[in-house]
Parts: sequence; structure tokens; C-alpha cells
Amino acid sequence: MTTQDPADRLPTSRDGDVPSHRFRVNAAEFPAPRLSCGLHVVATPIGNLADTTLRALETLAGADVIACEDTRVTRVLLDRFAIRTPLLSYNDHNAGERRPRLLEMLAEGRAVALVSDAGTPLVSDPGYKLVAEALAAGHRVVPVPGASAVLAALVASGLPSDAFLFAGFLAPKSEARRRRIEDLARVPATLIFYESPHRLADSLADLAAVLGEARPAVVARELTKLFEEVVRGPLGDLAATFAARAVKGEIVVLVGPPAEEATSASDVDAMLRAALARQAPGKAVAEVARLTGADRKALYERAMMLKDETKER
Repeated sequence: MTTQDPADRLPTSRDGDVPSHRFRVNAAEFPAPRLSCGLHVVATPIGNLADTTLRALETLAGADVIACEDTRVTRVLLDRFAIRTPLLSYNDHNAGERRPRLLEMLAEGRAVALVSDAGTPLVSDPGYKLVAEALAAGHRVVPVPGASAVLAALVASGLPSDAFLFAGFLAPKSEARRRRIEDLARVPATLIFYESPHRLADSLADLAAVLGEARPAVVARELTKLFEEVVRGPLGDLAATFAARAVKGEIVVLVGPPAEEATSASDVDAMLRAALARQAPGKAVAEVARLTGADRKALYERAMMLKDETKER
């Protein structure tokens, strides 16, 4: 969660600064053409500043203003490349107040660059509301692609990448978290979540409990940074590993897709009988549906038939 920088103000990014529309890479200085009017959505590094693209530098240097989550964080990036474009904070705390001002700038014909603290904007930040309202007002929205923790973690994971689902942050409470995991259990794709350090162990435990301890998974931490770590293994092993150690930093959790196994009708009946022997029909059906991906209504009807057959014996 970002906090509003009390020193943030417009029109200048620091006292005496005015946009120079130039940037510097190492010792070489380059001009940045003035941008056309519109909202330019710019991806920034997730840790290593050297991952900044040349197009991102041109965009940030050529904009009239940069809307960012925390001006102090973005200032580090701008200072690295000698960019003097004014900054305006735009985050969860002040989005409602700042969005009309940014839309007004667009209406005035100005070029606004939008960045997050790290990675691609609109992924778990309030930027999507600004983009939606800018489009609704008829303004041009220009994507400037680059770093993304989701994709960086996926390509390093070793898990299937032909289909994946980014599900954001899981719920902080276990009950709600498990319900969400159950909803995603049979999605035929690699699942990707963001997670905070203090909830990692609990989330891994819930993932293992709902999806099964043997399901392959990955914890990717501090990607592109000095203490980058990618830990791979079954969910049960990862849950035990991170229950025994504290971690810091930005974390991405990935879970492989469910195994593609055809379950015969006799196997389903056997699973239902075993589940019914231990618990109420509703819970038994939910368990078998999660394991097989079968329709719950059909499973419930079959469970009632099996239960009646047992009574008749």
C-alpha cells in the first residue's frame, strides 16, 4: 500500500524544475520528442532500473506530466535517467480527487504518462479507472509495454505458459480465500497470484488444502532484484518451507494446472461413497466436484441415489 507524498504538488516536480524533454543514459544525453495528446500507460522496472525500455524513457521525458503512485518512488527512476518531467501522485488514497484533474489535462490537449510504482500499470492498482474514464471521454490511450512481475515469474517458473490466469491477491481471511481457490481449482491454466510476505505461509497452506499437496507450484520473490529467489515444488512442500521461514519483498505465487485425467463413472461412484461415509452429502459432493471437475448438480443427484441404495441394503 502506498502513502501519499506530502511534498507532491503541481506544476513542477521539484522547485525550479521545468520539463526538459531530454533523458540521459550513462553519459549520453538524448532528446525526447514532445508526445501527442493522450494518456500514455508506461511500464516501469519491477526492481532493476536497467530494465527500463528506451521507449519508456522517451515517453516519460516527452510527457507534460507523469501520474504515479508515489512520487518518491518514481523520482528514483527519473533521477537515474535525468528526466525532469513534473510528477503528480495518483493512488488508492487520492484517485477520486486527482482523476478529474488528469482528465482535465487531457481535455486541454496535454500528454499524460501513467506509471505504477513497479511493473505495468493497471495490474493491481487504480489506473484502470483512469483509463476507462479517459476512453469514455474520447481521449487516446497508448500502451508502452515493458516489465511485468506476472510474466517474469511465469517464464522463470517452469510451469505451463500456453494458458495462464492472473487472479490478483487472494482474500486475507482463510474462509474467503478457500472459497476463491475452490472457484479456480479446475481452471485448465497456470494460476498466478500476488501475495504479501506476512500472508504467504497461510495462503500456501490453503492452496495445498484445496488443490492438493502434490500440485506443482512456484514462489517467486524479489524478481530482478539483488535477493531474487524462485522456489519450485509441490504445494505441500512449499507450504511447509514458508511456514518455517520469514520472507520479505514482492511475491508472486504460481500453481500449475490440474492434471488432465478422465474419471470413469465407477471411479466417481467410489469417490462419492467414500466421501458420504465421512461427511454430509453437500460437503461430499463439493469435495468430489473439486477433485473431478464434474457438475455439482449431477453429482448431488448421483449421491442421493447411492445413499438410497445403501439404506436399502
